[in-house]
Amino acid sequence: MSEITEALMRLFAENKVGCTEQQAQQMTDYLLLLKEWSGKMNLTTILEENEMMVKHYLDSALLLQAIASEETAQPLLNSSLNWIDVGTGAGFPGMVVKLLRPGDTMTLLDSLQKRLTFLQEVANRIGVDVSLLHQRAEDAGREQGLRMQFDVATARAVAPLYRLCEYCLPFVKMGGIFAAMKGPKGEEELEEARKAIRVLGGKVRKVCAYRLPDGDERRVILIQRVAPLNRLYPRPAAKIKKEPLL
Repeated sequence: MSEITEALMRLFAENKVGCTEQQAQQMTDYLLLLKEWSGKMNLTTILEENEMMVKHYLDSALLLQAIASEETAQPLLNSSLNWIDVGTGAGFPGMVVKLLRPGDTMTLLDSLQKRLTFLQEVANRIGVDVSLLHQRAEDAGREQGLRMQFDVATARAVAPLYRLCEYCLPFVKMGGIFAAMKGPKGEEELEEARKAIRVLGGKVRKVCAYRLPDGDERRVILIQRVAPLNRLYPRPAAKIKKEPLL
């Protein structure tokens, strides 16, 4: 077992995240690929291995704990889920969630093909089956095969929450969850997004607050779909920016 794999297993155990040696080895291979490819394209500015483990891999894994902490969301984790990670970038949190829950279905959506090319290489190298979708979220959310089809939609560091809701909530089925991963100002963003959440058929269930081992504060805002989605949404990108749901 490599030093990175041992360190990942220790980090996850210290934070009560279940992780097998095989999963930790897959994450190690993923991490090394990310370092290699980041020399060729802008995938992450974090390249120190211990920092990558905490800020990317552990942070993504802790999303599952946040969802499990919310009573109405707990039943979701007891069955195979259909996930979409919106604006996935280098694959966080979606690829890590897929590694930890291999029986789930994961769609990784991004507007840049080069990121998806990287993620295809990761999937091939570590042996996971994910769907890669090269599209803008506001366009994909209007397609019949994607609209209101997912148990969980996730997004990390993509846009302000009031805008992010219009990108992500259209993918969520009735009773499903949108899990928005935010920094320490998550509650402030939530207050701005109250109207958007209501208009898009959502209801805030919980805000989970925690600190990473390096002291960084995180928030996971769990929003459940409780009403159908109006056919007007999502709107075109220009309109979302010009006339936000504030």
